[in-house]
Amino acid sequence: MTASALLERPRLFIDGQWRDTTGPSNPVFEASSEQLLGRVTLAEGPDVDAAVSAARTALRGPWAAMDVPERCALLDRFADALRSRAQQTAELVSRENGMPIALSRVANGFSPAAIFRYYARLVQTQPARDVRIGKTGRRTLVQRDPVGVVAAITPWNYPQGLAAMKLGPALAAGCTVVLKPAPETALDAYVFAEAALQAELPDGVLNIVPGGRETGAQLVAHPGVDKVAFTGSTNAGREIGAVCGGLLRPVTLELGGKSAAILTDGVNLEYFLQQLPSVCLPNNGQTCHASTRILAPRARYRQIVDAVTDTVRALHVGDPLQEDTQIGPLVSAAQRDRVLDFIQAGKATAARITTGGTVPVDRTRGFYVAPTVFADVDNSSVIAREEIFGPVLCITAYDHIDDAVALANDSDYGLAGTVWTADEPAGIALAERFDSGTVGVNCYELDLAAPFGGIKASGLGSELGPEGMQAYLQSKTVYLAPTAAPRN
Repeated sequence: MTASALLERPRLFIDGQWRDTTGPSNPVFEASSEQLLGRVTLAEGPDVDAAVSAARTALRGPWAAMDVPERCALLDRFADALRSRAQQTAELVSRENGMPIALSRVANGFSPAAIFRYYARLVQTQPARDVRIGKTGRRTLVQRDPVGVVAAITPWNYPQGLAAMKLGPALAAGCTVVLKPAPETALDAYVFAEAALQAELPDGVLNIVPGGRETGAQLVAHPGVDKVAFTGSTNAGREIGAVCGGLLRPVTLELGGKSAAILTDGVNLEYFLQQLPSVCLPNNGQTCHASTRILAPRARYRQIVDAVTDTVRALHVGDPLQEDTQIGPLVSAAQRDRVLDFIQAGKATAARITTGGTVPVDRTRGFYVAPTVFADVDNSSVIAREEIFGPVLCITAYDHIDDAVALANDSDYGLAGTVWTADEPAGIALAERFDSGTVGVNCYELDLAAPFGGIKASGLGSELGPEGMQAYLQSKTVYLAPTAAPRN
């Protein structure tokens, strides 16, 4: 797999083959230089039809007939193929979306293989059926079957990791998949195609159709699709949810967030500041679960504002391929301008900028925004309510811990949150009061074995853990007579 092969993708991966298409050519730009990185041909209607048809044929054919150990052996080979490309994949994603290489190496290089291995192990511990005995002694078989053809629609911020969070459990469960990656990071999606070919996955088990909103809309509504798994914006998720609701089609929606970090009176501030880059500003702030709202006790408010400001100001902004870079560029000019617009909106409020707020003076080329801190932020202001998806933090004071919880929960979103305290039991008690799908106490890091998902405007359903695989299975109940039927 050479760099030149990755940078030009004129064909689509459908039914185990490279398929010619007449779709438009989409340019992909390098986030740090704004230079052309490559081109990807986008899928059109007939391509989507072909991909869904191939997935359905594979579902009813070799994939369905394969026993679980054989399927898992293929997934292990798939994981091996991904792992062997980890460094090159991580670098490509960093060039596409600006993710610092130290994070990309984990999130896009090593984690996808780990996810596939996890589900290859998990599915072998889950019986395909079980027998249940009722009070009267009657027997009932409960069988778990793959839900069918899955449309997996993934965003540009963690393109490899978030795709694997759908592909891993879906394929382990016995489903087949049509993957639609975002145009901004479509180049790296073909790593999955290369790995599928190397692992010799049966034709049609995995199909890749890069495209924009129109391609996604066709896939979501396609009569040959049985389930949709989407990660992206809340607005897009609402549209997808409405379509799936009308079709009575199961859907998993992992959407936006505006998460709060509650710092308690007894917080070890030095420890929090050490964790701040990875918890509050991961991937240049382009992370749905980032704790971008910092709630500080009024008794220590000035100290916290000064310390956070100094920490953020000192972050190294640079080339995402450099090991010491902590803040890289954003994914595109449009995303950079969107973040700068939010900063302007914040300036129009009573909040004050303590650092950042502009394009870095030494980064005039590339989609950079200086990491920014707003202090004295009212929780009703636009910068506290809306998901900015950039390197912007908001600090708000609170008087009592109950006020902090109320502020944290006063949000349309409910994806994540963090608590920072020297008293872990008290921190766990606070975490239980969050209206949120996930909460970290003195940390925040996803766990492959635990469900990740949100409530409210942050989505429906969960990914990861056993719960993540249950979303790709459907139950069938078979009632048996109390005794065997008599023979003729």
